[in-house]
Amino acid sequence: MSTSQPGNNASKTVALKFNQGSLWSWIQKILVFIIFSLVVNHLSTPESFPNGESYRFPTIGFLSTIVLCILIGTIAELNFRFYKKKYFSKKVDIASISRYMLSTLGYITIMYIPLGIVLNKIAGGETEFYYLLIGLLITLLVSFILIGLAYSLDIYNLYKVSIKDHEITIESGAKMTKLTYENIACFFSENKIVYTVQNDGTILTTDFTLNELEEKINDQLFFRANRQIIIHKDAVDQIEKIENGKLRLRLKAPIKNDAIAEINISRYKRQAFMTWFQ
Repeated sequence: MSTSQPGNNASKTVALKFNQGSLWSWIQKILVFIIFSLVVNHLSTPESFPNGESYRFPTIGFLSTIVLCILIGTIAELNFRFYKKKYFSKKVDIASISRYMLSTLGYITIMYIPLGIVLNKIAGGETEFYYLLIGLLITLLVSFILIGLAYSLDIYNLYKVSIKDHEITIESGAKMTKLTYENIACFFSENKIVYTVQNDGTILTTDFTLNELEEKINDQLFFRANRQIIIHKDAVDQIEKIENGKLRLRLKAPIKNDAIAEINISRYKRQAFMTWFQ
């Protein structure tokens, strides 16, 4: 007689919720593509206005726009997955979102130019640079609006996760501990061992180096104060100006270790720290 394992059931539940969320996200994107195609084609020509006497459903235009939306959506999705893994998992801000949009529009441009020339040749027309440029500009404008509508919620959810709820797995030998960013006060290195300090003062050893952690964590929340320590923004309790343009920090966490009881920021890092902290 077999018995179900609670851990397996929990994993299945999480997987099911993830799949349902992913499916609903795709349904939302498909609905956006369809509605966008309908609106664009009904506004493009006078005979396509629903209230007009000579109204005709723009079948060819609608299907053409759907195909274009699928191509744009495929490029946007592949690029979004790349950015989600490489950039958005660490930081979601105006700069990273702008890079995502610009790179996606760049890939669409690369796709559009040869495709436009080929389709023009197939149709028996001559490729004129002026019309090719106008078509490209219209396509990029449509793409910008479409990508904004389709991915704004995904990016916002990633932003919320990266700021507060994101987790990091602290590995220490055979043990692994998951901590959310908001529960971490700092990481510090002493005698070539890196420690994680929680807000309640609990200290865990980790197999990561500070350089490896700096690559993993969100730099909107964490700052590399010096060679020995990375601090969380919300963990800073007091900032004091000291000699030679330096700053001295005190953390809120009850830390007994003298090495990080007071943290110094050099005058070279002072401006970067104040920009990050504010």
